[in-house]
Amino acid sequence: MTFVDWVEESRFKLDQYGLRKGGRSAALDFWGGALRHSSHTFGFDQRGTNVYEEEWDVLLLLDTCRPDVMAEVSNEYDFLPGDIPSFTSVGSTSWEFLDRTFAGADPETIADTAYVCANNFSQEFGDAFEPDPEAFGLLDEVWRYGWDDDLGVVPPETVTDRAVSVGREGNFDRLIVHYMQPHVPYRSLDVGDRAEADERGEAEKSVWDLLQMGEIDQEEAWAAYRDNLRWVLEDGVAPLLKNLDSGTVIISSDHGEAFGEWGLYGHYRHVPASALREVPWVETSATDEWTLEPKIEPVEVELEQSTLEDRLTALGYR
Repeated sequence: MTFVDWVEESRFKLDQYGLRKGGRSAALDFWGGALRHSSHTFGFDQRGTNVYEEEWDVLLLLDTCRPDVMAEVSNEYDFLPGDIPSFTSVGSTSWEFLDRTFAGADPETIADTAYVCANNFSQEFGDAFEPDPEAFGLLDEVWRYGWDDDLGVVPPETVTDRAVSVGREGNFDRLIVHYMQPHVPYRSLDVGDRAEADERGEAEKSVWDLLQMGEIDQEEAWAAYRDNLRWVLEDGVAPLLKNLDSGTVIISSDHGEAFGEWGLYGHYRHVPASALREVPWVETSATDEWTLEPKIEPVEVELEQSTLEDRLTALGYR
């Protein structure tokens, strides 16, 4: 968002939501943008470790997952330790993570990597950032054909189905599986009329808009965030670990999520806040017990730009 965009959006928010709610939301938008700009300008965002510098066979990325929320549910899953180790990501958004992870990686390493991806930002490979999609050993963009319109996201079981197929083929040295949960939309958060579309006919207010305006509280949003983590652990990670053979599986994330830390809600590119940059780094293993027989086959789908934009909106991006 440029300064001019912010001024226009702020005027609208003040007019629609009043001085208290609209003014607070506009001020927080300005602060997030200013922090992003200054951090990038002065190099404060230049931290983190590229995942390719670590040893792993399979890397599971749970989008926006923080170590503290994983710690809250760790006793429910035998593949999670009580104390969740952390890792500093190279990015505070998926866009930044993908750019910094793959652009600087060795071409042979990329060629030996299969990437099963539910995150729409993979469409930027070969355009906004390197490498070209063809550089991967396999780039399976599940979000193109596995999207659930009712959920507004790719469900974790769809991603696992494809990852099991790819993993059993065993043609690649490394496998990255990128789930969208616990990222919004939150399956258990019913915001009802609070998120109705504005008078301009634009998208419904996001969870972060509602939090900024005080229309939902942080406990309610955090509980929904935690529930989304359970969703991906139960329907995605748990069955995957029983249907692949791998000595070293890492459960991690591309970046975290802010729930008011540093005055931020959601996630901003180039921001070095711990809530956005510290992610889990849990090492486990997988043994194929053949309890899942994959049924989903990738389909070539041509998506219109409006559809791509609608899907990004469903994920909280505008």
